[in-house]
Amino acid sequence: MAETPAPPAWLPPPPGAPQPPRPKVRQTSGGGIGSAKAGPAGRPAPEELATTAPQTTLGAEGRLQLASEPLILPPGGGAQQPPAAKAPAAKASAAKVPAAPAAAPPAQNAGPADLKALRRQATKAHEGDDLAGAIRLYRQVLDREPDDSQTWSNLGVALRKAENFEAAAAAQRRAVEIKPEEGSYWSNLGNALKDLDRVEEAIEAHRKAVQLRPREPSWRHNFGVALREAGLFQEALDEFDAAIRLAPENDNYRWDRSIILLHLGRWEEGWIAYEWRYRLKEMPERRRDYPRWLGEDFKGRTLVLHPEQGFGDTILATRWLPAVKARGGKVVLIAKPPLLRLFQGLPGVDEVISTEDARLHGVHTFCSLMDLPRVFMPTPETAPPPPKLTIPAAAQARAREWLKPAGDRFTVGVVWSGSVTFKNNRKRAVGVERFLPLAEIPGVQLVSLQKGPREGDLDSSGANGVMLDVGRRVQDFAETAAVIDQLDLVIMTDSSVAHLCGTLGKPIWNLLNYVPYWLYGWETETTPWYPSMRLIRQPKPSDWDSVFARVTEDLTAAVAAKRAGRWPG
Repeated sequence: MAETPAPPAWLPPPPGAPQPPRPKVRQTSGGGIGSAKAGPAGRPAPEELATTAPQTTLGAEGRLQLASEPLILPPGGGAQQPPAAKAPAAKASAAKVPAAPAAAPPAQNAGPADLKALRRQATKAHEGDDLAGAIRLYRQVLDREPDDSQTWSNLGVALRKAENFEAAAAAQRRAVEIKPEEGSYWSNLGNALKDLDRVEEAIEAHRKAVQLRPREPSWRHNFGVALREAGLFQEALDEFDAAIRLAPENDNYRWDRSIILLHLGRWEEGWIAYEWRYRLKEMPERRRDYPRWLGEDFKGRTLVLHPEQGFGDTILATRWLPAVKARGGKVVLIAKPPLLRLFQGLPGVDEVISTEDARLHGVHTFCSLMDLPRVFMPTPETAPPPPKLTIPAAAQARAREWLKPAGDRFTVGVVWSGSVTFKNNRKRAVGVERFLPLAEIPGVQLVSLQKGPREGDLDSSGANGVMLDVGRRVQDFAETAAVIDQLDLVIMTDSSVAHLCGTLGKPIWNLLNYVPYWLYGWETETTPWYPSMRLIRQPKPSDWDSVFARVTEDLTAAVAAKRAGRWPG
């Protein structure tokens, strides 16, 4: 086996190697069907109560996510090092604190020693992810010491982790009321307000934190996250740069910076910086059993391409396969089982094999699909179009049968949620009830394409009485594609199905939260990545009312256009 060559200088070094110099930042102004299994937590620096540190997560759909996470300080205020990161377990209902065994209440005449023990018990429960127990114990501390600012902030941390965001903000607000000179409380308050999409208040809270201690890198990073959530990308970049200057060893800060560069349209810098994902603990270890392909000619040799992230990014990356093939010999594509049938016959691929049966022989070089943008350095205008997908005849026949009850009505596929374990899914997803008024438009037939745990929303809402439930019938993306191909339109919140619709060239209205995936840019209603896709954006954070009011009006016009023989326009 050939030895893996050393990476070029612009790639991040392997763990343990010296960090490369930070590239200079050019300052500019700047304004589903299918599921995948998902892929930090830590403790704060000295003298900081309930302080914060960044978290980067590989979501259940595979997309790397950006976030900030508040952390707790055990009683006594001593510094502790963060533990190794681990993938969080999926929660069936994250918005509710799980039940926990009742703790024995402390004696009514508890003294200082007993109170200190109670604080330690609360911290231990919190660190062990017993959120219900931690919240109950923090409350017992506060019953005896109602002005204990540290416990208020740690209670807010626990409530936020349990996704009780309103309560978390209230607890953090109490902490800053008691001790306004403590910057960590302001940073934690900013995080909780950001979760509630109260972005202007969040920015002010984070600004207060960094004013109190401008050289605390985690607070500068959290400030950057809030600025990003407000769409203030250049300002966010400035804060991430400041965090990196203060803590150059923190790979999470560099990762967040790479995504901001993509938001700003600084493509070459962004694709190069995107390599920092390989330093994140949440990323699968990069394969080192074969030399890494960096774009060189490989004629007479075999290159294996493998999926690194989720279904959507995998579908996105298939557009570069013909360009890969033009540089060499045999191209083997590894695909997750739900994509296998759909990817048979993809242009630029000689063989497609499953991730569950990836027995490789005669391989010369290896490459991740999401490394292809770094190889070809595309911009939205220079990227190749989506490839042609081949839909199996058997899947087409099944789709026709499933859609028969719709007759000649205007058929609209809908998806209201991506994977529930994707960290920011609650911001991009809606309830199925949002779509039900569309069923009142004369001539419309809604078709559910929803897959996964949120399928059950059809039953609990009564929507199964007015929607055709196709999502629970399809077995893979080939069958999903067959259904989509026979619909008039797909209206959905963003997930992997949006990439499938765009690749098929099917009219799709992608309903986007205020700051969506970087691929969709910031202001436009169209995207060069998918010409058939229309982007309908929230005009302000959490404003789905405006989005669906517009959808209702435009769908009524689309039905009329079809009757007049003008759909799609």
